[in-house]
Amino acid sequence: MRNPRNDTLGAERPKARPAGETLPERKCVLSGSHGGRDELLRLAISPDGLVLPDPLARAPGRGAWLGVARADLEKAIANGKLKGAMARAFKGAPLTIPDDLAVRIETALRRTLTDRLGIELRAGNILLGTEKIAQGCRAGAVRLLAHANDAGSDGPNKLAQAWRVGEEAEGSGLKGTILPLDRAALSVALGRDNVVHLGVTDAAAAERIAGHLRRLTRFLGVGNEGLVEADSAAPPSDGAAANDDIDTKGE
Repeated sequence: MRNPRNDTLGAERPKARPAGETLPERKCVLSGSHGGRDELLRLAISPDGLVLPDPLARAPGRGAWLGVARADLEKAIANGKLKGAMARAFKGAPLTIPDDLAVRIETALRRTLTDRLGIELRAGNILLGTEKIAQGCRAGAVRLLAHANDAGSDGPNKLAQAWRVGEEAEGSGLKGTILPLDRAALSVALGRDNVVHLGVTDAAAAERIAGHLRRLTRFLGVGNEGLVEADSAAPPSDGAAANDDIDTKGE
């Protein structure tokens, strides 16, 4: 018999990290707060000094990390705080911050999420269709249950009930995640008509999707109910120093 899981993500928890192993962290260039790479967004500096979003943190060259919501970023752009913080981080190197940086970031984060959903669907890790998802939920095969933000309440509630049954977690409050995407955007991302719900059947795929979703919801400044951090990961030791707010590689 499976032990019921009470985490709202529904993805299998990763194995505990070996003692002494620290989590890679980055520091927000604006707020000074620290977070993991799947929480903060990397800003890359192009060869001509243009500051651009690097949502996959793969661009070569120098970069800095951002962990604030869009509203705070827009204020920091307007009052010059971001430019000052970036100038200090890069020791006065010439740089240009586009006025529409916040728009570019949101667009990039949405694209990485929808691209990941499409990749996981093609890999066979996503169930579509209410009946197929319900069957997967009752069989205990769904690791992440998610819905378009215009899905209403009836469908999500019924699927959540099936999920709790399959996880032997009735009464736990386990439920799906509302995506920051409507059914039109979800349908385009997955190349299907009228996609409202989805069920992710692979634990690693669920965590990959959740990483992109955490970053987007954090930037949008909305709650990411239904997503939790893995509590089996060991925190950094007292003597572990977090990485700086600037890096020299996109790795």
